[in-house]
Amino acid sequence: MPKFIPPGTIQRFEDDQDAHEIELFDSGREREMYDNLGDLYSIIMATESLERAYARNAITRDEYTAECNKLISQFRVAERVALGNSMSVETFMQVYQLDCPRAADRLLRIGVPEQMLSNTESHKTAITVAETAERFITTMDALKLETTAVDELQPLLSDLMNALARLPDIPNEFEPNRIVQQWLQKLNLMRAVDEIDESDSRQLYMDLDSAYQEFKRYLSDKKK
Repeated sequence: MPKFIPPGTIQRFEDDQDAHEIELFDSGREREMYDNLGDLYSIIMATESLERAYARNAITRDEYTAECNKLISQFRVAERVALGNSMSVETFMQVYQLDCPRAADRLLRIGVPEQMLSNTESHKTAITVAETAERFITTMDALKLETTAVDELQPLLSDLMNALARLPDIPNEFEPNRIVQQWLQKLNLMRAVDEIDESDSRQLYMDLDSAYQEFKRYLSDKKK
């Protein structure tokens, strides 16, 4: 395994007379490999810094959520492009000595930004409810169309989890949240290039349908 070189960089040495430039890659393909590894490295480091800044109240919730969503999306793509089937992200972090526990937790286990629910005006609540319903339907439709790729299903579940987390006054053990979070964690442990099998696809659809029915009961109870 080559030692990590920041993307696109070359090391220069100078003697007393001349400056000699030494290329650290032998081909365009090798250079692209280093660039892709560097992108993944940078995303993980940026996520760790973001989580630390948010924990110290150095950035606002809105700033954190927007940036975290972007990093999570970029991570899924970078992980697939940089690593493919060569190694897991956990192995990558060990090889390149990335001590980023917050980033690992956010990117590999949770997969959505930290949510802090606050009082929401009625029209904002209505928008969130509509968005949540739409996310449920979109994800279930994807499964009906036999979508099984992790890098296609994970963003759908992540968007659904984000919408559910913004619902006001939900109980701590809200079943739809538990179901979606459980599946999201399972997909986050898989590779972007992996696919779920038919059994998991059917189970995921059934679980989402159950969660959707519970979500609708929650809305009905709120109106009483």
